[in-house]
Amino acid sequence: MTNFLKWWQTVKISWVKHTAYRLNFFLQIIGPSLVFFFVKYNLWTSIFEQSATKVIQGYTLDQMLSYHAWAFIISLVAQGHGSWNLSEDIRLGRISSYLIYPFNFWEFHTASFISFQGIQILIAGVTLLFFSYISIISSFSFEVLLTGFTFTLLVSIFWFLTQYFTGLLAFWLEETWILRVMLQIVSVFLSGAIIPLELYPEWFVKILNFTPFPYLSYYPIQIMMGRDVSLVSGVVIICSWIVGLIFINKFIWRRGLRLYTAAGM
Repeated sequence: MTNFLKWWQTVKISWVKHTAYRLNFFLQIIGPSLVFFFVKYNLWTSIFEQSATKVIQGYTLDQMLSYHAWAFIISLVAQGHGSWNLSEDIRLGRISSYLIYPFNFWEFHTASFISFQGIQILIAGVTLLFFSYISIISSFSFEVLLTGFTFTLLVSIFWFLTQYFTGLLAFWLEETWILRVMLQIVSVFLSGAIIPLELYPEWFVKILNFTPFPYLSYYPIQIMMGRDVSLVSGVVIICSWIVGLIFINKFIWRRGLRLYTAAGM
């Protein structure tokens, strides 16, 4: 019970911190929808107007807009979390307090992640309602939405662990933001968030299927759009990567502590 209260209080504190500035929080809610409308909507409308067939790799304009709407919503939940605070805690020597407190380093950052996810889910829900209202997302069933949302939460855990991994590298690197930016750029391009994987060369997609990238965006998008995908294999693959990252992060944490000198204190 005591441990649960520690988690609950940490989640509450993190929630208050993220929502302290009301205007900023309000812009977080309405901003994503407006950005999508003015960028993605106008971009793909122009592309299809220049296309003679009005169909690109099996996607009509409505289907392509729906694809990118789902990609936008999924990215809010699955890939919204960053690890900059984690790497700063290590680089500036702030992890010393976690080594003596009863609520340790990974628990604090995991609780903060859970709080952040609550905000992202709220923003994604508002965005979904907006896209449904303007008919960019025309229809979806509750069962499909629940399945896709559950898989997206698994992806968010994978992304958190990946960000945690890059943050732990601060034991050896002075700055880790370059790695985070590189990871973000590579993930966006290889996950199908920019364009559907059908527009990539077939041989390249076959290689991608051996990596976690298609499961970050393309796979949950297909679920949300009601298309036929192998749900079991997707869950097995993403869970395998999650388990692997847990062991890798534990190993790096232990090795990093041997080098830690609290130089920033």
